[in-house]
Amino acid sequence: MKVIKTAIEGVLIIQPKVFGDSRGFFLETSNQARYAEAGIPGPFVQDNRSHSAKGVLRGLHFQKQYPQGKLVFVTSGSVFDVAVDIRKDSPTFGQWFGLTLTADEHQQFYVPPGLAHGFCVLSETADFQYKCTEYYHPEDEGSIRWDDPDIGIQWPITEPPSLSDKDAKAAYLKDL
Repeated sequence: MKVIKTAIEGVLIIQPKVFGDSRGFFLETSNQARYAEAGIPGPFVQDNRSHSAKGVLRGLHFQKQYPQGKLVFVTSGSVFDVAVDIRKDSPTFGQWFGLTLTADEHQQFYVPPGLAHGFCVLSETADFQYKCTEYYHPEDEGSIRWDDPDIGIQWPITEPPSLSDKDAKAAYLKDL
């Protein structure tokens, strides 16, 4: 696998080796030893899957006392995936990194603990999967507005996104 570092410490793009021919393809979706070599701590304790329609935006989510590292990938469709550094002592606090993930390209995206995470669906539908380094604690979850001007994420959408009530009422980064 190939690991690409980003400008935000710990945020990584992983390109697994894909073996394909006229019959289809094979790839390894998880290998804890290889992730550890790349600097991705484990273990992953929970796997999640989301199915969403075009225009759905989920996030920007984080956990306060039980931060989760997330290894994310798309198994059908495409999404624009974003990590926002909300680690107060980080030199990149408030900065974001985003990329388009597609089922055809098979890339994975690692978002370390202490960052907010979100995505918007670009295709008609998308199946989005992620492995977490901490269990989900609903009482511990926080949300930052997807359109926070202090962060300035450049979402590749032209229409207002479809949001959950929780995401529509999310706080601004400066108010957390």
